[in-house]
Amino acid sequence: MIEFSNVSKSFWTGTQRKVILDRVSFRVELGRSLGILAPNGTGKTTLINMMAGIEKPDEGVIRRTCNVSFPLGFMGGTVSRISAKENSRYIAKLYGMDPDYVESYCRWLCHLGEYFDQPMGTYSSGMKGRFSFALMLALDFDIYLIDEGMPGSTDAEFNRKAASILRERLETTTIVIVSHSPATLEKFARSAAVLRNGQLYMFDTLEEAKQLYDYQTEG
Repeated sequence: MIEFSNVSKSFWTGTQRKVILDRVSFRVELGRSLGILAPNGTGKTTLINMMAGIEKPDEGVIRRTCNVSFPLGFMGGTVSRISAKENSRYIAKLYGMDPDYVESYCRWLCHLGEYFDQPMGTYSSGMKGRFSFALMLALDFDIYLIDEGMPGSTDAEFNRKAASILRERLETTTIVIVSHSPATLEKFARSAAVLRNGQLYMFDTLEEAKQLYDYQTEG
């Protein structure tokens, strides 16, 4: 479970204070995947980073009672001067997993070819995104955090494998996915929420959340 209790978060933009959360309380329960709808610029990435523990709240408490992933696309744990192979083995050891398995899994999924053995500083953003996604799926988490869905990729085989794996994970794990697009959430979310004006409005279904979200974006 992830629980937010009276959590507030804001940033000073240089001209005004941008409020992301204003005394917000909610829970993400295991077995109940959650999709969060929010327009671009409203704090989706900040919210998902707070769930992971990468960013701290200004006020309130965030509790985690299970194994929560780093957000998809977060590369803070990798080192650009070494290869995906070396990174995957190093991070596997940090999480107490078999380096041979994590390396093999990432090599199989992310389709980097010879680049897998070259420094990550030479990768394109798409290649880094595919490696981050593969690494996240190779590790064993109770809750997976995804910001805006799978990384944009022209590799059809990667897209097919990654989508298939995510659907399988829904049977045994929980996914929290944040996006500005309702269509992105439809395949993965069983309940939904809308981030709006510093508040998070929770709904039992995505259809209910879309009604508020559509009204918000049209307004």
